[in-house]
Amino acid sequence: MRRRRTRIPSYGLLLGLLLLVAGLLLPAATATAADNGTWGVFPTPPAGAPMTDRAYFFHQGAAGTTISDSATILNSSDQELTFQIFATDAVNTPVGGAFALLPVDQKPKDVGAWIVLPPETATTVTVPPKGRKDVPFTVKVPQDATPGDHVGGIVALNTAVEGVQQEGKVKVGVKRQVGSRLYFRVPGPVTPGLSVEDVTVSRSAPLLPWIKEARATISYALVNRGNVVVEPKVALSAEGLFGRTVLDRPARELKLVLLPGQRIELTEPWPDAPQSDWVTVRISAGASAHPELAPESETEFVAVPWPAAGTLLVLAGSAVAFTAVRRRRGRLVNDGERTEPAADFAGTR
Repeated sequence: MRRRRTRIPSYGLLLGLLLLVAGLLLPAATATAADNGTWGVFPTPPAGAPMTDRAYFFHQGAAGTTISDSATILNSSDQELTFQIFATDAVNTPVGGAFALLPVDQKPKDVGAWIVLPPETATTVTVPPKGRKDVPFTVKVPQDATPGDHVGGIVALNTAVEGVQQEGKVKVGVKRQVGSRLYFRVPGPVTPGLSVEDVTVSRSAPLLPWIKEARATISYALVNRGNVVVEPKVALSAEGLFGRTVLDRPARELKLVLLPGQRIELTEPWPDAPQSDWVTVRISAGASAHPELAPESETEFVAVPWPAAGTLLVLAGSAVAFTAVRRRRGRLVNDGERTEPAADFAGTR
């Protein structure tokens, strides 16, 4: 579920389509039907069953085939609700990698474009209080569909504006939408792919070293370069001078689904980073379902307590300057002592 916003000029309400992402942001391991507590979107239950046993839509079909299914819009509120129903593609949010569905004003190019909804959903669908509306749809797989996973969703956008926010000089109306994921597999060669890229480290050290801990943030990118979804896990390690281990975090599941072709940027806090060391940081990634994937990347950084180092440099510079001045004065005194006898001798002539 995501909030939707629209501009509101001073002369009245103008409903725009400014939502950047939509959909229920849940990790696959805890997937449930998409529901925001007021309304929900989920696969239609079997005939006579009050609840669905499917968390999301999962289908498989070869190029050129057609698959049929149905989505249910459930209105849990005490008032009538009107929705715009549409199909779209899924993406990962660039920062953090959350699952998201594209907004209605962005034309889908993948599985969202394969989904055909009933003609009435092109306008609006009204669901009575405590009621439901079943929306049948078909997935028409194009002849040139590429093998692998194609991910999208069915979205219900509430047409009512639920609130107003001020953004600078512009008022923004808030609308909400909920989407249920759809995973579609086109049979063919499956090529998992995962890479770790752009590893960097930023540090924040105290003014005086070792009074309190230094902090660092490890940033990196994960890229799915294959044609199937990947649920990545990541391990972090770091070595100081002479191979000394300064960080060791075993592999852990990130609880996200990285879609084919998507790149996400992630960060890892390092609260007890070294204050003085030459450090090599390594990111190792993998996926339980694809043990052959074992990419890694590393970077180096020099941990230096710069304020203390700067103070030492200033003191060292001052000491060098003081020593040079003393030596110069000593030479002047010695030169003066050497010229005095010559002056005395000249005076006696």
